[in-house]
Amino acid sequence: ERVRFAALPGWAADDHAKALAAFIQACGSAPGPGPKARRVALAQICKSARGLGAKASDPRLARRFFERNFVAAAVNAPSPGFLTGYYEPVLDGSLTRQGDYQVPILGRPADLEQVRSDVLRATANAANKPTAGRRVDGKVVPYFTRAEIEDGALDGRGLELLYLNDPIAAFFMHVQGSGRIRLPDGRLTRIGFAAKNGHSYTSIGGVLINRGLYSKEQMNLEVLRQWLAANPTDGRTVMQANKSYIFFRFNPQADGWSGPVGGQGSPLTEGRSLAVDASYHVLGTPIYVASPSLTHHGGKGFSRLMIAQDVGSAIKGPERGDIYWGSGTEAERNAGLTRHPGRFFVLLPRR
Repeated sequence: ERVRFAALPGWAADDHAKALAAFIQACGSAPGPGPKARRVALAQICKSARGLGAKASDPRLARRFFERNFVAAAVNAPSPGFLTGYYEPVLDGSLTRQGDYQVPILGRPADLEQVRSDVLRATANAANKPTAGRRVDGKVVPYFTRAEIEDGALDGRGLELLYLNDPIAAFFMHVQGSGRIRLPDGRLTRIGFAAKNGHSYTSIGGVLINRGLYSKEQMNLEVLRQWLAANPTDGRTVMQANKSYIFFRFNPQADGWSGPVGGQGSPLTEGRSLAVDASYHVLGTPIYVASPSLTHHGGKGFSRLMIAQDVGSAIKGPERGDIYWGSGTEAERNAGLTRHPGRFFVLLPRR
C-alpha cells in the first residue's frame, strides 16, 4: 500500500547519507532473482547514485535522492512483522591444530551438490526438504548432518581451514555465517559462507523452550550461551539438534574493517544491512524499518532506512527481517537482544 514519505515514522530524523552509502556499496552487486523490471530499475538508480560522488555524503541531498527515485509502500502482511539481529563474531583461532585449538572449521566438500535453486536454498522455502546432497550409487541422497560431520564423516579430506578453541563459539559462528579470526600472532583473517549441507535450520533456543527450561521471554543469546557452557554433554546433543551445517571460505577482503560479505555478494554495513526473504524482496532494495519498542541499541526506537543485502535460513515471510549489527561484543549484545515487532516500508523504483 503506497504511503507518503512524510508519513513514515521517523523518516525526517534518519541519516539518509548513511543509507545511501550502504545502497551504493551494495548496488553494484548482482541483485539476484526477482522481477526483471525492478532489477533493471534498481541498476539504473544505482548508476545515478554512484554518479553523485562526494555529494552523496550530504544527508539532505541523500534524502531527496531516495524520495525522487523511489516510492514508499507499506507491507501489509497476514502476520505481524518480526525483527531479529545477527553479528560477525571475533574469535581466537589457529591455522594449525595445536594446544586448545581443536575445533575444525571446514571448507566446502567436493561431493556437495546443490539440488535446488539458490533462492530456495538461501531462504529455506523448500518445505523442509534438503536443498543439497551427495551421490551414492548414482542417486542424490541428503548430505551428512551436523552430528555426522562432527562425529567424523568428513575426516581425512583435508577440508580444515582453521581451528577454534571453543565449540560453543564455533556453533554460533555457524549460525551467523561469518567471522573474524584472531590468529596467535595477532593477525586477523575473515571467513565467510561458502555452502550449506542442505538441512533445515533448527533454533536450539526453541529446543530448550520446548523442554520447558525457559520461556520465550527469557530466551536470548546470552542465556543460551550460559546454559550450553554449564551443560557441555547435553549441550553438544542440543547443538546437534540443528542438523544444518555451514562450510566456510577465506574472504579475500579480510582487512579487518570492511564488513562481511552478505548473500548479495557485497560487504554488509553495520546497522544498515538487512537480511530478508529473497522470495519476496529483490536484494539491493531499500527498506525502511520501524520498530518503536526496539531501544536496547541506545535509541528511542528503531526507525531506519536499510538495504536488503542478505538472506538467512530462518528469515521467512514478507515482513521478516534480520538486522546486521556489526562485529564484536556490543554487536553480539544488540543482536542477542533483538526480538521485536517491526514494520516494513519497501522503497520501489518510480520507473
